[in-house]
Amino acid sequence: MQDLARMQLLDLILNSTHDAIVAVDKDCKVFVFNPSAEKLINKKAEEVIGKHIREVIPNTRLDHVLSTGIAEINQKQDIGSTTIITNRVPVKDSEGNVVGAVAVFRDITEMKHLAEEITNLKQVQTLLSAIINATQDAISVVDANGNGLLINPAYTRLTGLTEKDVLGKPATVDIAEGESMHMQVLKTRKPVKNVPMKVGPMKRQVVVTVAPVIVDNELKGSVGVIHDVSEIIRLTEELERMKKIVRQLEAKYTFNDVVASSPLMVQAVEQAKRVAPTSVTVLLRGESGTGKELFAHAIHSASPRRQKPFVRVNCAALPESLLESELFGYVDGAFTGAKKGGRRGLFEEADGGTLFLDEIGVMNLSLQASLLRVLQEKEIVRVGDSKPTPVDVRVIAATNVSLEQLVAEGRFREDLYYRLNVIPIFIPPLRQRMEDLPELCEHLIRKLNQEYGRCVVGVDEKVMEVFRSYRWPGNVRELENVLGRAIINMKYQEDTVRLEHLPPLGFAVPERREEGLASRQTSGDGCRTLKRAIEEAEKEAIVRALKEAEGNKTKAARILDISIRSLYYKMEKHGLLTK
Repeated sequence: MQDLARMQLLDLILNSTHDAIVAVDKDCKVFVFNPSAEKLINKKAEEVIGKHIREVIPNTRLDHVLSTGIAEINQKQDIGSTTIITNRVPVKDSEGNVVGAVAVFRDITEMKHLAEEITNLKQVQTLLSAIINATQDAISVVDANGNGLLINPAYTRLTGLTEKDVLGKPATVDIAEGESMHMQVLKTRKPVKNVPMKVGPMKRQVVVTVAPVIVDNELKGSVGVIHDVSEIIRLTEELERMKKIVRQLEAKYTFNDVVASSPLMVQAVEQAKRVAPTSVTVLLRGESGTGKELFAHAIHSASPRRQKPFVRVNCAALPESLLESELFGYVDGAFTGAKKGGRRGLFEEADGGTLFLDEIGVMNLSLQASLLRVLQEKEIVRVGDSKPTPVDVRVIAATNVSLEQLVAEGRFREDLYYRLNVIPIFIPPLRQRMEDLPELCEHLIRKLNQEYGRCVVGVDEKVMEVFRSYRWPGNVRELENVLGRAIINMKYQEDTVRLEHLPPLGFAVPERREEGLASRQTSGDGCRTLKRAIEEAEKEAIVRALKEAEGNKTKAARILDISIRSLYYKMEKHGLLTK
């Protein structure tokens, strides 16, 4: 009974084990063939029991173990398309005689494939690590919780932070100024590009590009590439410094930089383009901030003189005592503090090119006489010298005040006025060219994006409505200021200017200068009283002409026998334009 129980237990063990077991007797006949062996060799036990082992497994070595009595451990063997690992051992009786042999084996085909895949993965991982460590771009990887997972040597060189400082720490650990783009990407699952910030203890200026790592639609983390821009900024600043040194010797803008869709602005541009190829003197008229200097640049760039110097001077920015010497130069010993050997003036610097005189209306009368001589005789006389020096200079002047008014008040020479006013070009204020507002906003935003390192794409329609309803006393310059302040108020990830970003618009606009003068002209000498009477008569004539023309300004200009541009100027002067 005990032997029977043992036999049953042995059968149970053989039939339950996962390993395949094959046993042969001393005649190499199979007498054990368990279920695992059936699955592996694809033969039933009743088919093979009693058969020679080589009929069952042709490449077996059990017969060899049986004859030698030597075990073979951990041997690899192929059975058809299956690879196995097997232990073959002899079976001996109590006297040490070999009476059989047993093979225990296991299918390792899947394990072999897995090992090959692991080997390939290790090779890929080694290659990727070599690439990441060799690249000059700093790389930072965080997990789905925003904790540091990987950095490369370039990251350490850039930020000064080591793996000990970063790995396992929050993604914000390396940020000196700005928001964590890793955290933003993990939150939105959307990539960000070229976001400026400062990183590390030294606050290095960088731009970062971060993308999410998503596997099988599951967020695993994010990877960021960090570019050092501090050297680029240094070189840019150096370039800007050099540009400032030569800024008076070159024109920066062309007519392509002029935004013109409204009729008045188109007319001004067309007039400027017509006179650009000539050397005629041009007078640019318009309120402050309308773009007079931009027109001066464009006229020079479109002229035959474009390869020659473009020199610009703001007459209001220099004291009267210095303006003459700056314009005409001086000789050695001309005055106390004069540079030894003398100095060339701006007219001589602009020889062959263009001289732009901004705010010409503030020039004193004695200097006006010298300027008149240059326009008439094409020569200058340095301060302290008596010998004239010929110059070939085209003059473009600009003013935001009424020169006619200054002439009437005796503060501007009438003969110089006619010399300058050869080709007057009126640049309309922004409130008279609202059609240009969308394009102007787009143009200025592109410029401000470059200056501020932002990616703003435009303004909201509600913002545009506010802009259209505002009078813009500061004109395009004020619009640029408002947009610049709005962009600064925006978060880095925002790309549209909205109402909440806008600063307060405007201030109490003072009464027009002409109206203030008129109020002062109610009393005083006869000249002012006469001028007031002339202005009132002019205003009354314009009102009558407009009424007769039923509001048609072109027809009213013909009735008055003046140009449409002169009509607009006089209507603006007398406050007759619709606000």
